[in-house]
Amino acid sequence: MDYLKLIRYQNLLFLALVQIFIKYGLFNSFETTLNNFEFSLLVIATLCIAAAGNIINDIYDVEIDKINKPSKVLIGKKISERNSNQLFIILNIIGVGIGFYLSNVIGKPGFAALFIGISALLYLYASYLKGMLLIGNLLVSALVAMSLIIVALFDLLPIITPQNQAGQSAVFKILLHYALFAFFINFIREIVKDLQDINGDKKAGMNTLPIALGRKRTITIVFVLGVLITLGVVLYMYEHLYSQQILLLYFLFAIVAPLLYFCIKAWDANTPKEYGLLSKLLKFIMFLGICAIPLYRFITL
Repeated sequence: MDYLKLIRYQNLLFLALVQIFIKYGLFNSFETTLNNFEFSLLVIATLCIAAAGNIINDIYDVEIDKINKPSKVLIGKKISERNSNQLFIILNIIGVGIGFYLSNVIGKPGFAALFIGISALLYLYASYLKGMLLIGNLLVSALVAMSLIIVALFDLLPIITPQNQAGQSAVFKILLHYALFAFFINFIREIVKDLQDINGDKKAGMNTLPIALGRKRTITIVFVLGVLITLGVVLYMYEHLYSQQILLLYFLFAIVAPLLYFCIKAWDANTPKEYGLLSKLLKFIMFLGICAIPLYRFITL
């Protein structure tokens, strides 16, 4: 169970669910490249590299976590650093190896570089970039968005022809909108998590937004970003879902309403407990947003 906590199995299950929804919910009516076995390998590769990223992040964050969340520290207490490093290497080898195999299966051997690059960026994030103002936040959010886009790169892109290009492009555009949504939600959540972890981060010499600007200014930025993404979702609904009643109602009650509640709570949040609530709200909103993906089969593209 300690190893499952180390790799953050709940987040990995969520990531797998997202990719399954994309493959069998969004892409269901379109020509695709990967069969069920090959798609399963893509999910496994993604999960292995993400799990390895979680491990290396915890290895570098041991001292910080002793301050921010001492009861949740695993490395050095329940799992040795040596075993953690070995698991990090093994998971990366599996993830990159599967990525290399799949890239050759679809006739795009260059795509193997994606898995190598993502693995390297996760290491750089944990070891160096996380301490740089906003750079780490932007990077990890971009990688979250990439976990959605990679399904299209392997499943849609290789099979695009002049005959099916219009339909494939339309569904790919929907996925890009979702990736953008995931990027911004995760970016806001990363800032909120920095608010929660300010004490440990400050001792470690990091330069996060709350350290650079202070808690009050940072939570104001979080509020503004929350308002902006709410307006963005409303604009998306108006432009793309105006005639799609099922999706329109879902977005209104399952995404816009929670986002408005988030903005209200963010307006005057100033304690770790309130920051924790904001973080959980954003995770819940992300989950509800992803659950809308299978509903797109009711749309005529």
